[in-house]
Amino acid sequence: MSAIIYAVGVGPGDPELITRKAERILRSVDVICAPTGQAEAASFALSIVEPYLDRSRQHIIEQVFPMKKEETDLLPFWREAAATVAAHARAGRSVAFITIGDPFLYSTFLYIYRILKEDYPELPVEIVPGISSVFAAAAAAGIPLGMASDRIAILPATYETEKLRQVLLEFDTVVLMKVHRRFDIIFALLSELGLQDNAVYVRRVGSDQEEIVSKLSTLAGRPLDYMSLVIVQKKMANQPSV
Repeated sequence: MSAIIYAVGVGPGDPELITRKAERILRSVDVICAPTGQAEAASFALSIVEPYLDRSRQHIIEQVFPMKKEETDLLPFWREAAATVAAHARAGRSVAFITIGDPFLYSTFLYIYRILKEDYPELPVEIVPGISSVFAAAAAAGIPLGMASDRIAILPATYETEKLRQVLLEFDTVVLMKVHRRFDIIFALLSELGLQDNAVYVRRVGSDQEEIVSKLSTLAGRPLDYMSLVIVQKKMANQPSV
């Protein structure tokens, strides 16, 4: 009988933000699959869960997903990863595919999930939600995301500039994910709309590399971290210190 495949959200970076259910599953499964951006890079998700693993018993697999934009270039890697997960499950080994944040919010697992549902429909898949960097960043920066009738938008930073302008005008709070390559464009747009002082930049929230910056002008032109986001709130009450 096939074993269960778990998609486990491991939170944004702090091992203590892993849920009790996620910890129980991580300790019990036979195989841990951890995504990484390149072959020589350690998996950040794996570093978060390391305190809960037993390497003497569990099989740890780091699966490489190159940083490419075109889906056609990434599809072979996704299919290979899904096939590896499926092979272990079919052999009766329980598998946890770990992902930073939550498995169903801009997660690498979503591509694997689609392939598993299409090509391996007989395999049971259970989703274990995790704390998103969106919520952890808001908490760290002391910025409530929404109150009463506030409208909230969560978008990838690659969102088209003109459409982003409209979103910034229409929503009370806007969270922009993975802003590293688009920051200067975003900052210019915020400055044009007079919102540059109503935004905060957060990188690697919950980790020992966490950084919170409220003066966005200090970041212009700098190389920024891939795991970063910007929260824009028109009614920002308390801004964190730089």
